[in-house]
Amino acid sequence: MALTIAQLNAADGGEAARLLDGLYEHSPWIAQAALAHRPFRSLGHLKQVMADIVRESAEDQQLSLIRAHPELAGKAMVAKALTSESTSEQSRAGLTNCTPEEFARLQQLNADYNAKFGFPFILAVRGPRGTGLSRQQIIDTFARRLENHPDFERAEALRNIHRIVELRLNDKFGVEPTLGNLVWDWQEQLAQHSDPGFKEKGQLTVTYLTDAHRAAAKQIVDTMREAGFDEVEVDAVGNVVGRYAPERPHPSPPPKREGEKYLLTGSHYDTVRNGGKYDGRLGIFTPMACVRELARVKRRLPFGIEVVAFSEEEGQRYKATFLGSGALTGHFDAKWLDQKDADGVTMRDAMRNAGLPATVEAIAKLQRDPKNYLGFVEVHIEQGPVLNELDLPLGIVTSINGGVRFQCEVTGMASHAGTTPMDRRRDAAVAVAELALYVEERARRDGDSVGTIGMLQVPNGSINVIPGRCLFSLDLRAPTDPQRDALVTDVLARLKEICGRRGLHYTVEETMRAAAAPSAPAWQQRWEAAVQSLGLPLYRMPSGAGHDAMKLHEIMPQAMLFVRGQNAGISHNPLESTTSDDIELGVRAFQQLLEGLAKEIQ
Repeated sequence: MALTIAQLNAADGGEAARLLDGLYEHSPWIAQAALAHRPFRSLGHLKQVMADIVRESAEDQQLSLIRAHPELAGKAMVAKALTSESTSEQSRAGLTNCTPEEFARLQQLNADYNAKFGFPFILAVRGPRGTGLSRQQIIDTFARRLENHPDFERAEALRNIHRIVELRLNDKFGVEPTLGNLVWDWQEQLAQHSDPGFKEKGQLTVTYLTDAHRAAAKQIVDTMREAGFDEVEVDAVGNVVGRYAPERPHPSPPPKREGEKYLLTGSHYDTVRNGGKYDGRLGIFTPMACVRELARVKRRLPFGIEVVAFSEEEGQRYKATFLGSGALTGHFDAKWLDQKDADGVTMRDAMRNAGLPATVEAIAKLQRDPKNYLGFVEVHIEQGPVLNELDLPLGIVTSINGGVRFQCEVTGMASHAGTTPMDRRRDAAVAVAELALYVEERARRDGDSVGTIGMLQVPNGSINVIPGRCLFSLDLRAPTDPQRDALVTDVLARLKEICGRRGLHYTVEETMRAAAAPSAPAWQQRWEAAVQSLGLPLYRMPSGAGHDAMKLHEIMPQAMLFVRGQNAGISHNPLESTTSDDIELGVRAFQQLLEGLAKEIQ
């Protein structure tokens, strides 16, 4: 029979230690130390306490814990000397059925890893979904992590140990993250759609109004309908909008009624090139899972729920960042319709090809009236390392950094690389390289400002030609608008100085400007209450990344919840990941927010 938190809390010391036996490999001291923190408020609280004990322990204790674990497909497995837990986990991952080539590769990796780090490679082979990684995924991860710095890898080993323990605890307590698995599966299904040139390489790229983008929208429409939304539509800019009506005195069909209030939520479904599966999309599927559960039991709340899957946030195909959410705030720029993509296709033609009206008048009708909404909330993967390093599954966002983006060009003179003396050159690329170093140095002065030249291109470049043109992007962010504006002023002034000194010309086009967006105090407090109700500690943090919530902030109160990312929190990268257990906590926090809001309104 499955263990319960109540049983664990009531058990005497010896019995409680026995109940937690086998979690941390050959290291019962962790569970024993954790028992001093009883009573546990939830399974999540127990997991957190044990992770904290390990993080706060001495380095030699951490190393002993890591070294207590067996190698993957190592000598202990061959000798059948693994613990029952490790035997089950390695078997489920298929490591007992390696081909001779796979086994030899793992033995070499084990030897190389131990020689470099002095401890065995630790990987939660049941994976982020809990159903097991493939042998190839294990080998690829092994090889990748072999390149890490020793300090980083020690921390990564401990994080994987905590994931192993989390799954073992789930087994002991008979817990299955059902909603987390559902959202995980929805995201995997959506990730099947990718633009040509990327899909063939197994890469995820979904840019505005491509065939893959439209297929993704259709899948979201179908999933919303299956989940029980009352209305689902694709609007004039390609946003997918689902509405779940509020409680009504007399049952009636949609559409929305005058005077009814809705909670607005959602995020974007477009991606960067060769990006991850969770950026944006987690914020679409989390509230969809909540609506599905309400519809399943035929329950209505005193307010409606409107989930918007924003069609464009990343600015990859056209220079129109936050196009989807901007249309809802009345900030669609009519000039965007005449922009051309890299293939010369205007946004207007792309919209028409997608069956959208492509008129300013139709798009203007998408603007939301704030009086019809309670506010906007967004769930998002963190896209950074902070929660991962602190072993925290959820974080409360206090504000979103303000940012400005530019597309820039520096023009010099293309000339022969062998015959042009160094003091006669007008090298556009070197000027941009000098600017990049200044951006790095200037942003560091503030501590929490950031600056990035993420795209840099020498058109028609050649190995023996001095670059005459250099195209580049510039992304500058800071937690307050004055701090951001000071950074912008200094960087653009340095660009002018560099080009003047080197005899170059330059152009700068601002493509996006977003004000810093502090969370509305009342909504932040609602997220905090939701997280606390799960027995989890509160962690407040700013968001360095921009989000659709920044746009909605312009017309209504907003607040965000972060979900921990795996692989050091990397994002905008195929390694972007999270676990179904963390997703489950995000869904449950959203449900708690809905319940708390319903009690406030009734």
